[in-house]
Amino acid sequence: MYNNKQVDFQKSADGLVPAIVQDAATSRVLMLGYMNQEALDKTLEEGKVTFFSRSKQRLWTKGEESGNFLYLQEIRVDCDNDTLLIKANPVGVVCHTGADTCWDEKNVSNDFLAKLESIITERKNNPSDNSYTSNLFAKGINKIAQKVGEEAVEVVIEAKDDDEGLFLNESADLLFHYLVLLSAKGYQLADVLSILQQRHNK
Repeated sequence: MYNNKQVDFQKSADGLVPAIVQDAATSRVLMLGYMNQEALDKTLEEGKVTFFSRSKQRLWTKGEESGNFLYLQEIRVDCDNDTLLIKANPVGVVCHTGADTCWDEKNVSNDFLAKLESIITERKNNPSDNSYTSNLFAKGINKIAQKVGEEAVEVVIEAKDDDEGLFLNESADLLFHYLVLLSAKGYQLADVLSILQQRHNK
């Protein structure tokens, strides 16, 4: 999440460094804020992106009033040690104007699988009683693995017939539950794709 690389907060007179926030799933740049050491420490401790507000002159957690938090996924420090890149999963819109980003751009991704993984991670880290995915995580790894096995059997059964709709729907169910299983084990689809790429390059 954070490589503990030293941030040079002393480069600016006010002890603040720019913090660029990027959607971890879509890679869209969401906003720019500023952090001091205390804001960085609180972000790492609580998992919600916190800035130092220059207008309020205090620490400010994004979403503390609206509920539209930015859930931390990763922090990277640039080559000059004076700028942060924060990858986060946003809840709701980011800008106070009601826009997805502070540049009035739609936060969309061509990679729906990445967005789906982001949602699954959110359901794991912030459970909801009304969420099927959260309930799956609550039942534990054995139940999730069992569900993947059941869906795999359904795909095999439907593959033998000619009902395209049923086959594709069961395939979607299998893929979804497999992504949940990966998340429960602490992995992402990219980890699996990396292995396939290594095999391809041999």
